Amino acid sequence: MIEDENHIEEIANEFAIAGEFVEGEEVYSGHINSTYMATFRKPSGSKSQYIFQRINEKVFKDPFAVMRNVEMVTRHINWKVLRVKKDLGGQTLNLYPARGGRFYAQGDGGGVWRCYNFIEGCKTYDIVENTRQAYQAGHAFGSFQDLVSDIDVEDIEETIPDFHDTPKRYARLMEVIDADPCGRVETAQAEIDFIRAREDVTTKLITLRDDGKLPVRITHNDTKINNVMIDTETDEAVCVIDLDTVMPGLSLYDFGDLVRTVVSPAAEDEQDLSKVEMRMPIFESLAEGYMDGCDCLCDAEIENLVFSGKLISLEIGIRFLTDYLEGDVYFKTKREQHNLDRARTQLKLVEELEAKQEAMEEFVTRLAKARKLG
Repeated sequence: MIEDENHIEEIANEFAIAGEFVEGEEVYSGHINSTYMATFRKPSGSKSQYIFQRINEKVFKDPFAVMRNVEMVTRHINWKVLRVKKDLGGQTLNLYPARGGRFYAQGDGGGVWRCYNFIEGCKTYDIVENTRQAYQAGHAFGSFQDLVSDIDVEDIEETIPDFHDTPKRYARLMEVIDADPCGRVETAQAEIDFIRAREDVTTKLITLRDDGKLPVRITHNDTKINNVMIDTETDEAVCVIDLDTVMPGLSLYDFGDLVRTVVSPAAEDEQDLSKVEMRMPIFESLAEGYMDGCDCLCDAEIENLVFSGKLISLEIGIRFLTDYLEGDVYFKTKREQHNLDRARTQLKLVEELEAKQEAMEEFVTRLAKARKLG
């Protein structure tokens, strides 16, 4: 049970939920927001569960902009799904309204809260266990990209400026290395050298975007496998969750993060780097699912799908290493050198992706040709 269950009950009662609050517990997932699951007893006697989240104001400086984005995207997706499936009972992520008709509430102790439906019979995975799950994860995020492809980019706010600007992430790391505020640089010299040797990689997608070869789209920007709800019986993807970072961006950022979180069987903070590997069958299923779900990709996007996995793995490694050197001020940590372990895992994956790059590119090329013929 959570330490302050009365406070969660007070927050829950701000939302339009029928029934009586029974209990609440904290859900320890993700690095950013605080998440709780609450159980309510309906007048009929049955119980239902709901997810409550407090937006992390340190990460999201304008939580109201986050909520405007989330509300627009969920409404748009639900509208399109209803038009296609003609089914009001389909399982999609829904916001519950709070008092006054808004889709968020403010707690007495501060903070912006929202409430989502809890989808029964589903779970999330931190590690993809088979090719079917990989295909479903790819298809879910590809479909998400396709569903939001007709939203005007100007209608979605950038809630974290330069979130996937890899050159700026690299430059920030160099600044922190020079300052060495916590005296940790000497403990990460091998990782620093590895990243410096790949500085030229960091600018590729930004350059293609600036040259007009890659379109700016509405993107999820946090396409980890554990942000897909998977049906426990069928292994089919039900919906994409965690929409806080939905912003204008590049589709390749999303696919790259999918590759980063799906192809290796190792946990994101695995300390035994021998467990980090690029599973080719998993990548093939992931790429096939993503391309099957997303019809809007242009040739330049398809040509850089493989590269994007390497870039985002490198970028996230840069972010973890930067946070470690700054004293662990962004990502939640559970042990000493936790962020350094995370960085090492990402950089080992970069090596694995580089080793199998040619085979990955050959597979994507075959997929693209089959797609055009089909």
